[in-house]
Amino acid sequence: MKNILVRSLVVFIVMSLLNAQFCEWTLQFLKVKSDGTAMVPMGVLIECLIVTVVSFITVLVFRKNYHSMVRMAVLFEIIYLLTLLISGTNPIKYFSDQGDAEFLALFIYVNSFVVFLVICLFNLMYSKIITPKLKTNIHQDENE
Repeated sequence: MKNILVRSLVVFIVMSLLNAQFCEWTLQFLKVKSDGTAMVPMGVLIECLIVTVVSFITVLVFRKNYHSMVRMAVLFEIIYLLTLLISGTNPIKYFSDQGDAEFLALFIYVNSFVVFLVICLFNLMYSKIITPKLKTNIHQDENE
């Protein structure tokens, strides 16, 4: 993917969908879908889509600074964590009041870091696969 805007949009959408899916898996792990927790993955997805729009606008404005996938993932992660803090999701509350909602709030943050690590690992694997191909193409072009 050579186009920065397309690459950033793909990274943001994948991170949004992974955050929502990991939240759903956390709910399945808890086995509790009462008192409003069943709609949490949808709320996470909506919040991530808002973060995607804000992040994409940031990449549009500062296009020259966001050329790597890791920078785009860091931008998304920072904005996402800030919106979680602003929305009142407190991960530390679980250690004082151990309920299902507090556990879910803690794992929303944990899931966010896991998604960031998945994107970084994907970027590492992608660069390991593409870099040798680019080098062989450059050498072939020089020999011809």
